[in-house]
Amino acid sequence: MPKTIDILLAEPQLLKREAEKLQKRLSPALKTAAKHAWPDFQLRLTQVLPELMALYLDLYGDLYDCYYHLEQLLKQLAKSAAARPDYLQAQDRGPQDWHKDQTSLGAACYVDLFAGDFQGLKARIPYLKQTGINYLHLMPLFKAPEPNSDGGYAVSDYRSTMPKLGSMAELADLMHELHQQGIRPVLDFVFNHTSDEHRWAEKAKAGDPEFRDFYFFFTEAERDRYAPTLREIFPEIRRGSFTLEAKSGLWVWTTFNSFQWDLNYANPAVFNAMADEMLFLANQGASVLRLDALAFVWKQAGTNCENLPKAHTVIRAFNAVTRIAAPALQFKSEAIVHPDEVVKYIAPQECQLSYNPLLMALLWNSLATRKTRLLTESLQRRFAIEPHCSWVNYIRCHDDIGWTFDDQVAWQLGINPDHHRQFLNQFYTGRFAGSFASGVPFQLNPVTGDCRVAGMLSSLAGVEKAQAERNAQHLEHALARIFLLNSVILSIGGLPLLYMGDELGIQNDYSYSQDPAKKDDSRWVNRVAVGDSDLAKANDTSSLSGRIYQQLQQLVQTRAQLAVLGHGSTQILNCSNQHLFMYQREWQGQRLVCVVNFSEHAQSCNDLPGQQWRDELSQQPVHGSRLQLAAYQVCWLSAV
Repeated sequence: MPKTIDILLAEPQLLKREAEKLQKRLSPALKTAAKHAWPDFQLRLTQVLPELMALYLDLYGDLYDCYYHLEQLLKQLAKSAAARPDYLQAQDRGPQDWHKDQTSLGAACYVDLFAGDFQGLKARIPYLKQTGINYLHLMPLFKAPEPNSDGGYAVSDYRSTMPKLGSMAELADLMHELHQQGIRPVLDFVFNHTSDEHRWAEKAKAGDPEFRDFYFFFTEAERDRYAPTLREIFPEIRRGSFTLEAKSGLWVWTTFNSFQWDLNYANPAVFNAMADEMLFLANQGASVLRLDALAFVWKQAGTNCENLPKAHTVIRAFNAVTRIAAPALQFKSEAIVHPDEVVKYIAPQECQLSYNPLLMALLWNSLATRKTRLLTESLQRRFAIEPHCSWVNYIRCHDDIGWTFDDQVAWQLGINPDHHRQFLNQFYTGRFAGSFASGVPFQLNPVTGDCRVAGMLSSLAGVEKAQAERNAQHLEHALARIFLLNSVILSIGGLPLLYMGDELGIQNDYSYSQDPAKKDDSRWVNRVAVGDSDLAKANDTSSLSGRIYQQLQQLVQTRAQLAVLGHGSTQILNCSNQHLFMYQREWQGQRLVCVVNFSEHAQSCNDLPGQQWRDELSQQPVHGSRLQLAAYQVCWLSAV
């Protein structure tokens, strides 16, 4: 990196003056491009440009044309600001801490499975509002070639949608309507790679050097500088992280599948192009972008090319871009990596939201073991994050369950992590004696028995098996487990996220095994269509779906009355009973203690401070420091 760039990065005041000079020089062109949005754009540019400039120089300051690309980026931002709809510009001027509110409730769905298409989803907005949902993640819906689509994550055009769902104009109309109804839309931003049928990739195949530089085209010797230290993501599908491109005879970097070409973020033209795609999605109405595979976006020889420092720099630079051109847009981290790495992506200047895979995995672990030591110890170390950010707490999703927890913490508790993961796989695929679960192994290794687990919430929690066995007590226990899991994600702090269909207790769909296009991917067992007949059961308390739905509604409505469950801080408490999980929320003098029994047997809690309490769920008083909990009972105790 040139010495002058080093000096700028080391001296904030020098950098600020350099940013001021750049802004002054470009202001006439930017004002023309920004049009009516110029006053707000100018103010935000003044505030954020020094930060964006520092990040951009850190990434590209050693390139002779760095300033040219930076200027082009700023002109793009001005054009995007001008194109931003009025209703989104109004949101840009407001507070952005909506995810801290006690009424915040998220859901995720595949548009086709939940509603057929964009018009069908618009018709289901009343159901979403009835459920209390005000954050809706629409799973991959951009154009992706079949059969090589990776479920929509091999994008060939970020500005076109899958034809079966409707047009981009219909999507923008849907998202506007969602906003009007108080629901924030969430989209996927697949920015580590494109489909090999994307127009950039097609031009690269044709030999265009500009677009070759959008990807990684390596000789065998260049490939071998990186390959030895890389982790294979799908070894059962193919070996290595590179694919031989036939026309050029060169190796293309393909971390995931051979048809997904990794983008070269060492090229500022790639950053600028993807920033443009990102802001296009923001201007269609996205409130949040889920950053797909964000851990892989920077490459460096001699490393595993995961979670590198400059991956964070890239994301922070994108964040700065949004704060200038679309401040209401927020990022959600999809870092399903070691718990220590997950938290590094969470910051107001990086990802304001993050999935919480540790909580998800350890909730299921505690149901299997009936013990909470690993859950308590792990969250005491890693639940706290920056107060302006939020966890996205979920129980199930469209994907599989991987048993992500810290091996070191497990060893400290006397748990062999490898053996324990084998136990959890056996338990949740019904291969362990006494298991209540009906999960399906995903990516099963027939030699080692290693796998991950797929399945819908109700099937994993025991409803499917209890019904098959016609065991009424086991069914009640299964329903109590679902209530327990929902109670935790709704009360522990963060944005709770439902997977559509789980709120109705819809069970596994095994028909995928008869479909040649799906039979090799068992995750389709929990990618289930939700029909009108399913939704009709929501208010029918005589049905199993109605019971599950109404129990969820009790939790949602109770939470909405308790501000402490939104903005409050969270403290994970120690409990002398290893079957109980305890945590405390505090906010503006309000205090609420949650006690959760992960056992099917009654348990005593002797760890409450000796005072008067009221259980907000049952409205029953609790006196003194001793509390009796029934099987799988949950208490939300307010100090009175």
